[in-house]
Amino acid sequence: MSSISFANIGSLVTNDETLGTGKIGELGGSGLQSAGMVIDNGRVTWVGNSADLPDADSRVDVGGQAIIPGFVDSHAHLMFAGDRAAEFSARMQGKPYSAGGIKTTVSATRAASDDELTANLRRLVAELHASGITTFETKSGYGLTVEDETRALRIAAAHTDETTFLGAHVVPAEFAERGQTGADEYVALVVGEMLAGAAEHAKWIDVFCDRGAFNLDQAREILTAGIAAGLAPRMHANQLENIGAIELAVELDCASADHCTHLSESDIELLAGSNTVATLLPGAEFSTRSPYPDARRLIDAGATVALATDCNPGSSYTTSMPFCIAVAVRDMGMSPDEALWSATAGGAAALRRKDVGHLGLGAAADFVILNAPSHQHLAYRPGVNLIGQTWRNGKPIEMQGHSHE
Repeated sequence: MSSISFANIGSLVTNDETLGTGKIGELGGSGLQSAGMVIDNGRVTWVGNSADLPDADSRVDVGGQAIIPGFVDSHAHLMFAGDRAAEFSARMQGKPYSAGGIKTTVSATRAASDDELTANLRRLVAELHASGITTFETKSGYGLTVEDETRALRIAAAHTDETTFLGAHVVPAEFAERGQTGADEYVALVVGEMLAGAAEHAKWIDVFCDRGAFNLDQAREILTAGIAAGLAPRMHANQLENIGAIELAVELDCASADHCTHLSESDIELLAGSNTVATLLPGAEFSTRSPYPDARRLIDAGATVALATDCNPGSSYTTSMPFCIAVAVRDMGMSPDEALWSATAGGAAALRRKDVGHLGLGAAADFVILNAPSHQHLAYRPGVNLIGQTWRNGKPIEMQGHSHE
């Protein structure tokens, strides 16, 4: 792979801690105007003033446009079939959101063929790339049988390294109809045969710990079993109400606690003093007309915050990180700098990755050329597609199709 230089970058955001403090919203390198960058063998090898740009095998003149790190989407549910447009329409007319709607997608996913699930995944991955996302996580959780959870993760693992076993999404109908006995039997299945089948294809284990899903004792049992099987933990926490999930997430050193819509002061203090990232999913609140999480309180307390799409067919059917950034700035108390950091470096932290989410020396050459002079336009111009070109591993995304993450 030959080296490529990028000249006349109007504004270059690197998130490079050596050029700042590394804190949320301090975008190392964002002060570099008329900047330059060199990539070689899929890595960043030089950053500085465009006038000092060293020679490379080829040169791209950006013409004053901005370059930012590729977005890191640390929470998505892409392994499904069908949609729930009718449910969304009813909700917009006053029907409240509940976790129970997941069973509609479970039925469609179980009925879908491998080819149908793969085609839908590829469609969504193309949308992610078009919105500037260069690294993404995806979960299982819409099969809820040993066979369907395993095949979802097997298919997903061909497209991303960041795969998450979410057998504990909800208790499926065939178990839920038997009440507590059925729920106990399903948890036993998840930590036993289902985990054994899924572990080969998964990096992470997740639990939806909330009202109408799994309680604290069940979540602890499932996550502990996953850790013992070699999977790293993360959690859906405090989306619908606060049942103490944040305490469990921090106790188990979960990489992230996701949603964080309902937080107490003690929850915020726990997150701020831990390695657990608070991953906020504004698409879910937007699509369910729920209260937005208070990003300002988290950031001011010193917690690490990520933004992610939560792409799923029920409560956040979007693949657009710029949309999530705009909502976070408009409705969650974030500055444009903080929102961008959280959608890049924050997402990388939620996946415990150090090679993506920034453009420091040695980082993966994953970045976005914006059709705008600065990243502030992402929130300033909501609904406008400003993604000029997405580069991953040193290549424009269209040159590599949908290869392995």
